[in-house]
Amino acid sequence: MPAPLVIQKPEPDEYPEWYAGEINEVRYDDLLFGLQDSFDRTLPALQILTADDLIYRYAPGKWSIREIWQHVIDVERILCYRALRYARQDATVLSGFDENKYVELGNADRREWPDLLREYSAVRLASIELFKSFTLDMFMYKGTTGRSTASVRAVGYLILGHETHHMKTIRERYLSR
Repeated sequence: MPAPLVIQKPEPDEYPEWYAGEINEVRYDDLLFGLQDSFDRTLPALQILTADDLIYRYAPGKWSIREIWQHVIDVERILCYRALRYARQDATVLSGFDENKYVELGNADRREWPDLLREYSAVRLASIELFKSFTLDMFMYKGTTGRSTASVRAVGYLILGHETHHMKTIRERYLSR
């Protein structure tokens, strides 16, 4: 059986500048370990949120925690799709998406929290399996979305950074009231 891959953080030339803020928040130096460990830490933290926590908005027009988490799930799905396309050396330029429109139409505040957590679990476990399926070479393949080019490993680290960013926001702006 081959040794498990250790996928280190991407170099800055592997992703657009706007990824940097979230990738720099990632404290892991191994993507696969990070995806599993962050899931193992995040899910219990989300499971203890109260009904009041889930509907709280710290300012008018801000998303609820349910909406934030639907957004995290949607973005992880989209980024995994991009990683898959890039890993398969699909040269098609992919389109971006309107995150606000996705939240608006996602109906997160009408969903049961346990259902959202099950969906998050399914998406994260699928993400882990997808990234485990890639060879070391595949992590270095690049693809383009809009005008931005990124490597597969940069996309993986963006998944981690995006979740880290939103968990930090939840702790600082929603739970510290």
